[in-house]
Amino acid sequence: MPQSFDEPQVRAALENAWSLETAVQWTAENPASGQCNITAAVAHDLWGGEILRTQLDDVWHYYNLIDGRRVDLTDSQFTRPGARFAAPDPYADEITHRGAAMRGIPEREYDALKSALLDRLQR
Repeated sequence: MPQSFDEPQVRAALENAWSLETAVQWTAENPASGQCNITAAVAHDLWGGEILRTQLDDVWHYYNLIDGRRVDLTDSQFTRPGARFAAPDPYADEITHRGAAMRGIPEREYDALKSALLDRLQR
């Protein structure tokens, strides 16, 4: 398990950890697309804190509260080609739980992201 949360290091590692194995919405142009719920769950399991969510149209967008600060590790999906949504404005910061974030997500996708992220963080 990583020792402490280093946001720039985690963001850089995630860029290369996300793939079609971690979410079917993934594209090379917009790697964070469709990755919010699984990323929030992995970050929660690795660094603790809370899982937060905000409603975007008819879907939930998931992110984290780590060390008392909102951290949206998939916010790049809102500004890259193929963006499905605009960035939340404002964020609702509704506290939720891991089970809500993982609803409908195959465990193999979670395992693939966690393994790929840990591998890249150890390089």
